[in-house]
Amino acid sequence: LVWTGRITVVAAMIVALIFTWEDLLGIGGEGGFTFIQKYTGFISPGILAMFLLGMFWKRTTGAAAVAGVLTGFGMSVLFNNYAPRLFGKETWLYTAYEYTKTVGGVEQKMVEIPFLICMGWSFFFTVLVMVLLSLLGPKDNPKAIAIDSSMFKVKPATMGLIVMTLILLSAIYIKFW
Repeated sequence: LVWTGRITVVAAMIVALIFTWEDLLGIGGEGGFTFIQKYTGFISPGILAMFLLGMFWKRTTGAAAVAGVLTGFGMSVLFNNYAPRLFGKETWLYTAYEYTKTVGGVEQKMVEIPFLICMGWSFFFTVLVMVLLSLLGPKDNPKAIAIDSSMFKVKPATMGLIVMTLILLSAIYIKFW
């Protein structure tokens, strides 16, 4: 297992060097955090909608979950890549911003919607599609997870630990602020 780990680390480093040698992914211009957040936003709205509705609404169906993940990805692609060109820079859904980017020594004018706005609208439309599809399905989903209210009750010992942790964090915050 140790040798497998070492080989995997060396292979990952080689792949990372290949991708960053000429900045094939374009991370250098916008920074790693922004890059990761932007491209995580392609899948997270659909996954979050599927989780929330699947967990807390018994009427959600499996077909709605699959449609939700696909809709979330599709809406993210639409908002991230095509919306400013199709609908313009200023709509009631978003306000896109302009900036210049140098690609291959040539300055290009780029128009982009902030990724948090893209994620928010992707989530909204994904939930809308999932709710509509679920309303077309059966009233009670036989495969729904049964949630008992006792699952959310906290034991007195656990509550004491939570209170102690909050008091300690507050004291540290007050001391070092």
